[in-house]
Amino acid sequence: MEARLNLFGNETAMKALKHINSAGKVVADSTLPAATQELVKIRASQINGCGFCTDMHTKEAAAAGETVQRLHLVAAWREAKVFTEAERAALELTEQGTRIADAAGGVSDEAWENAAKHYDEDQLAALVGLIALINAYNRVNVLVRQPAGDYEPGMFG
Repeated sequence: MEARLNLFGNETAMKALKHINSAGKVVADSTLPAATQELVKIRASQINGCGFCTDMHTKEAAAAGETVQRLHLVAAWREAKVFTEAERAALELTEQGTRIADAAGGVSDEAWENAAKHYDEDQLAALVGLIALINAYNRVNVLVRQPAGDYEPGMFG
């Protein structure tokens, strides 16, 4: 399978992605727990059907020490006992923030208030930014049909 557009070989694409990557660095350097960040990226990528991002973030999470059991259960997190209440709140916010078009009211007050119980204002800002960013990455990769399966942890530095 070939991508429709070589994102890594196109100057315009690289310029645009450079800015998204810079925003991602701000989130990555925040106090939002790294494990939570990966869970959020995985769940949004699953919802959006982004094989490239799902491949990347499950491998990055595993390389960072995430358990196979938790990685397998991200898609069914509501029924899984392996996630903390804070992680569950982040996953709920991720789902609602990713499925905005499916929900007439957008993100519910209940989901926001639950997340606010577990994360401070800076962490909430990072969580909102992360949800927006992973959705942007997902859309880029789905649009160009970026192939999945070849990602190696750390390959983008």
